Amino acid sequence: MSDDGRLVTGTERKDDRENIALRPKFLKDMVGQDDLRENLSIIIEAAKLRQEPIDHILFYGPPGLGKTSLAHVISNEMGANIRVTAGPSIERAGDLAAILTHLKKGDILFIDEVHRLGKAIEEILYPAMEDFVLDIVIGKGPAAKTVRLNLPRFTVIGATTQLALLAGPLRDRFGARFRLDYYSQAALEHIVTRAAGMLKIAIEPEGASEIARRARGTPRIGLRLLRRVRDYAQTRADGIITRPVTDEALQLMNIDGLGLDEIDRRILRVIIEKFNGGPVGVETIAAATSEDRSTIEDVYEPYLIQLGFLDRTKRGRVVTPHAYAHLGLKLNDGTRPIQPELFSHED
Repeated sequence: MSDDGRLVTGTERKDDRENIALRPKFLKDMVGQDDLRENLSIIIEAAKLRQEPIDHILFYGPPGLGKTSLAHVISNEMGANIRVTAGPSIERAGDLAAILTHLKKGDILFIDEVHRLGKAIEEILYPAMEDFVLDIVIGKGPAAKTVRLNLPRFTVIGATTQLALLAGPLRDRFGARFRLDYYSQAALEHIVTRAAGMLKIAIEPEGASEIARRARGTPRIGLRLLRRVRDYAQTRADGIITRPVTDEALQLMNIDGLGLDEIDRRILRVIIEKFNGGPVGVETIAAATSEDRSTIEDVYEPYLIQLGFLDRTKRGRVVTPHAYAHLGLKLNDGTRPIQPELFSHED
């Protein structure tokens, strides 16, 4: 089972192992996020000169852009051990206390989805991050007493896809905060080509370009598409990823030229066909598409908005003329269709 309760298949486990192997090890191996890399380089070099652990760092932005990879890169650059956990995994104060007391000087604690930490957990984390102390309450009632333990100087690296949900006091304790943006076409082509070499699969520049174009600006998606195209090339072609092979493989996966999949198109069609293009609330869209609201908001909406296919308004979501053109649908005249009467009356 995965962390989110899904049944994990053998293919997914293999993909996870390959993802880890394909991650960059050092800053020099990374492509894209130029400003972020330069800032991290300065922070890391300065920490090494002072011979002290790096400051607490928070990464935020859409999923799949490399927040976890960056945490491992920092660990490698600093020569530090890294302990990886996730906000939902730390359920009790004792869980966090056990993690913190096992850290050594210079260690890195990476907390994914840090905005999902409970309030009680955050209260323990505040003094640990700021003063490197851990307050433990022993006993109950009037006899209870607080014991303060000193912790070694360590670094917390947090990652979140929803910065707004992160508590203000916790957010302020991160000395450096960086937003990860979607990757450019050129950067994704480089990532796909590098990954193909590591996977020992031949790829032509046009094939890498086509995969990058449909990767939605996200390396994780680009690598996933590369693996599926690789499977197709090895079983239905001559083992070389060309543009025609890529087109055939992605068409079989119902991924169009802009990277939209079946769910993206279903969301747009539901708004157009059932609600005359909008405006319509996200809860209604979720009910009509049988998708979770948070999945729509975090996974699908950002890319549709980036393409200019969807607008967020105060009254709800609205499909733009660009989406109509992409789907090959005729733009409506802006009026709602006349609803049929429930009962007909005969004269």
